[in-house]
Amino acid sequence: MKKLSSRAVSALVNVFLVAVVLAIGAVCFFPAAETASGVKDRVYYKGNSENGVSLMFNVYWGTEEVYQILDILDGYEAKATFFLGGSWADDNSACVKEIAARGHEIGSHGYFHREHDKLNYEGNFSEIKTSVDFLSLISGQKILLFAPPSGAYNENTVNAAERLGLKTVMWTKDTIDWRDQDAELCFTRATKDAKGGDLVLMHPMPHTAEALPKMLEYYRMNGLKIVTVGENLA
Repeated sequence: MKKLSSRAVSALVNVFLVAVVLAIGAVCFFPAAETASGVKDRVYYKGNSENGVSLMFNVYWGTEEVYQILDILDGYEAKATFFLGGSWADDNSACVKEIAARGHEIGSHGYFHREHDKLNYEGNFSEIKTSVDFLSLISGQKILLFAPPSGAYNENTVNAAERLGLKTVMWTKDTIDWRDQDAELCFTRATKDAKGGDLVLMHPMPHTAEALPKMLEYYRMNGLKIVTVGENLA
């Protein structure tokens, strides 16, 4: 067998590297352009209710505030949706059971607050499934909704969630209460131009709990009722 010269070997290596680069480009760039427009259509940014507004609490901290929020919601006979982080729920199973016992809806917020847009399909599936299995076991509810941490998702995220029977939920209004610790600002962001179908994102923060009664009064005075996310999407 004739031995290839070093020049020939180098040329073959270059051809191989070019082929690899082109293949990676085809996988990473062109499909991304196609899925960016399509995957968003499978994610929920608002509901379908004509006069229902949904309050969404993403929880990875603030157990004391969660109990306070539950008491406030009880006072207004309002039901909210709590998207719970699995690692938080694992340390606060009594609080998870209390949320469920008071008739609120529970959804998944992942297990370890990963950046789901940076995970492959297997990573997304494992992260979501672990949280869903644990939350359903503790709460006794069938988990039907998933809210990606930080609102970060890709096609793998949505595919994994759908395989687990979950709808991927974002938000219509974001109070940004984790950053701007101001009750009045929280109220304004939650209620400005409020209309049926709104999904309002919040977290268990002291100033959020402070603003919550005023929000609930506002919605009531403007003919809006508080419904769970599941009801809003139905």
